[in-house]
Amino acid sequence: MNKSSIPAGQKVALSLLLDDHRKAKKLFKAFEDAKDDSEKESIAREVCMELTVHTQLEEELFYPALRKADEVFADMLDEAEVEHASAKDLIAQVEGMHPGDDLYDAKVTVLGEYVSHHVEEEEEEMFTKVVSKKVDLKELGEQMKARKEELMQAAMAT
Repeated sequence: MNKSSIPAGQKVALSLLLDDHRKAKKLFKAFEDAKDDSEKESIAREVCMELTVHTQLEEELFYPALRKADEVFADMLDEAEVEHASAKDLIAQVEGMHPGDDLYDAKVTVLGEYVSHHVEEEEEEMFTKVVSKKVDLKELGEQMKARKEELMQAAMAT
């Protein structure tokens, strides 16, 4: 899904999530290309923070709005929440480790694979259905934007 195909009433919410997806993909690619442990650790910390904020945003605002909008989203949202739980577990493991630790690179790589799968399903199935069902996300988009700013500020402060 690309941002130019999103109707105005859904643009802020879906664009915000799409931007997060693109950023995560770039960070995982940067991790793959990183030359030293310091660079790897910095990238891994950033990706963990970004994913933590993103999942919280979806779970607090986006997913509940879709559940209320139409029961057609129920199975997709259930699966997405299970995927989030797996990602959160790996994020916690990565955050408790450092480059050079056994399985550090493997855990970041697997986290990237989980996220890639999750992003593909969201964009190709969930977001497409949001657009086709004409779910009104205009007000939600503004709430999501404000909440993301709050979460990012809190994450940066820690």
